[in-house]
Parts: sequence; C-alpha cells; structure tokens
Amino acid sequence: MIDVTQLRQWGRNVIDIERNALDNLYQYVDSIEFTQACQLILNGTGKVIVMGMGKSGHIGNKISATLASTGTPAFFVHPGEASHGDLGVLSENDIIMVISNSGEASEILTLMPVIKRMGLPIIACTSNPNSNMAKLSAVHLCIEVPEEACPLGLAPTSSTTATLVMGDALAVALLQARGFTKDDFALSHPGGTLGRKLLLKVSDVMHKGKELPLVSHDTCITDALYEISKKGLGMTAVVDNDHKLVGVFTDGDLRRVIDSEANLRTTLISDVMSRDCATVSANILAAAALNVMENKDINGLIVIDEHQHPVGALNMLDMVKAGVI
Repeated sequence: MIDVTQLRQWGRNVIDIERNALDNLYQYVDSIEFTQACQLILNGTGKVIVMGMGKSGHIGNKISATLASTGTPAFFVHPGEASHGDLGVLSENDIIMVISNSGEASEILTLMPVIKRMGLPIIACTSNPNSNMAKLSAVHLCIEVPEEACPLGLAPTSSTTATLVMGDALAVALLQARGFTKDDFALSHPGGTLGRKLLLKVSDVMHKGKELPLVSHDTCITDALYEISKKGLGMTAVVDNDHKLVGVFTDGDLRRVIDSEANLRTTLISDVMSRDCATVSANILAAAALNVMENKDINGLIVIDEHQHPVGALNMLDMVKAGVI
C-alpha cells in the first residue's frame, strides 16, 4: 500500500520544481533576444511556422494556436512531414520558430539548410545557446531550466512548462503591441461561447416583425392574453396611439390580475400593465442584455428604437438557444 501522504508530497515537489523553473525564466524574457523575437514577428508580413518533435511538438502546436488566436498568423508544421512535402507551405515572408530542448533534434536540423536557403529568419527555442539549432538561428530564446521535475531527469516536465510559458509570454506581448482587442479576439472565435458573447447582438437574437408580441393600450386583458399565447414569449409590449412603448404585460402581471379578481374582458391592459419596464436597444451585445435581465431578475426584454418604438423582444430561452448562456 502506497502512503497517500507520500503521493501528495511527490506532487508538491513537482509543483515546487516547476515553479522554480518559471522563476528562472524571467532572465530570458528580460534579455535582448526576447525583444528581438517580438520585433522580428511584429515587422514580419507572413506567418509564423512553428516546428517541434515529440513533446516539443505538442508544446509547439499549442504555441502556434495561441499566436493565431491572438493576432499573429501562425500554424504548426510537423518536421517529419515537412521533409516529405509539407515544407511547401512556406512562403517568402514567413518566420520559422523551432523548438527543441537540446537544440539538436535531427529532424529539424535536416530542414534548416533548406529554410536558410529560402532566406527565412529562424527563432530557436532551446535550453542550449551553443547548440547547432541556436547557432543557425537569427534569434535564440533560451528555455533552460535548473532541473526536470521527473526524478529520473528524463521525462520533459519543467522544460516543456517553461517552453509553453515562453510561448505565452511571446504571444501576449505581441497581442498588446498590436493593440489586439476583444472584438478582434471574437472574430477568430465565432464558433465558441466566448465568440458568441462578444459578437452576437440583440438584433441577432430578438423576435421582430410578426413575431413581436404587441398590443394597443386600449386592448382588453383577454385580447392581450391571446397575443401573449400566440407569440409564445410570456409577455407583450403595450403601445400608445403613436406606437410608442408605454408598458409591458407579462405572465407575472397576469397572476397579480387574477388575484385581484379583475374582469379580464372589460379591464384595459393599460390599467394593469407594468409601466416602468426594462428596455434595451437592438445594437447592444446580447450578453449585455442578459446582464440587464439577471440584474433586474426578469425573464424578458422589449427592444426599442431611438423613438421609443418597440422593434423586438427576447427572453431567457432565446439566450440559451443562441448560446449566450
């Protein structure tokens, strides 16, 4: 039986060793080489092509994805596949980033003469400034760590963590230098929840035209209920003779009317509607409209234009269907 206390201690040791590795990384980010790598990419007009073998390849794949999603066009090319035709994706304005802890990965070194012949600048991420890969590169980013978290000193652990963080540091520095915004980020993430929150507007979600529940202020409650039932949003907008919004009548208002024993056929909707109703404009983000509903503890909103005319309506279910929630 393995001592559970020992298991926890082994886990803590890994965290301590890798934290120390990241502390050690400060000196390399503070170096001239980090600045040179940033400037090289910022001044480039092509893509950043990331290469790495084994665990370095897995880290390189993530780094390229982070760069691409934060404003720096990039993608990963496997060195093994590159030597069998995939090198054809390189164009004259590209920048190559190669990752290898030792700096001696043969699969990458085999490609470097071809890359150099094409005149493409190379950024190398290795733990050895004197490695062949570092010597063949325009810029060398050192990722050396004091020790691996693996007690055998064999499995890439601290070194891959340091490489990943170096890639994040590079990507975020470039993001800020480019003035990359939330809107820019959303454009590259349209299919995810984050993208929907940053891109979808109320106008994309709301019910409009014939789907908009709408009654006049002099309509009786019975007719208003028919409109609510027909449109299926649990509410209806109420307008005056100039078609301006004067209130809203909801399922909650109906319960209060029933409790008051009012005559549903003779009582006008204007006598029982909620006059101080929450509204939004069609051009705000759907996520912002969701915040209004959550803050006011309501399930629906009327959308109005600049003249106070109702142009749409939406409820919580619409938010769920649109993926905003």
